[in-house]
Amino acid sequence: MNARLAYILSVVLHPLVMPTLLFGIVFYQAPTAIANLELFNGAAKVGMLSLKLGLLILIFLQTFLVPALTIYFVYRLGYIKTLDMQTLRDRRLPYLLTVIIYTIITAFYTKSIRQFPEVAVLMSSITFSIAIVSFISLYWKISAHAVGISGTIGAILGISIHFPEAHLFITLAVLILLAGFLLSARLQLAAHTLSQIIAGVALGLAISLSATLLLL
Repeated sequence: MNARLAYILSVVLHPLVMPTLLFGIVFYQAPTAIANLELFNGAAKVGMLSLKLGLLILIFLQTFLVPALTIYFVYRLGYIKTLDMQTLRDRRLPYLLTVIIYTIITAFYTKSIRQFPEVAVLMSSITFSIAIVSFISLYWKISAHAVGISGTIGAILGISIHFPEAHLFITLAVLILLAGFLLSARLQLAAHTLSQIIAGVALGLAISLSATLLLL
């Protein structure tokens, strides 16, 4: 894998993209995992959009656009040297701000959208993962990319165990393949060591799989 392709994969499969990917899969391939989703989707609209699409767009804006713009703003102010955040020092403030944003988002789904408690559970597991990554990153450069993609895989695996009728085997296979390419890309770019990748995979899988198996 050349460096250009490795960089593209790192951007396209950025950790902030993972919540949108996860909820997109759940909403459209395993809607039974969200108990009231189809009921409300047939009866409610978000403007001209279906409830599922409107909710997915909202999740994208909240979990990707808001933290991405916040990190860019921090970069423009000179608090971090690069958007790649290669050093532990550069990671600390953006990670802290991301945890705060995701905590607010989780509280929003927990308190304000009570029709879909499963969304709050999944969002809580994502927020907890980011918080753990932020803490570890005070001392060690664990791979956030590995945590993100493996967390998505763990959540989909847990959902497929709970709801086998969703037929998520092919989706899981594709995600595992993408994870292999992404983690190879991170090694190719020398962004992480193998131990940092393995730790990220273990953390992401442990939290997301536990959350979906125990709380959904």
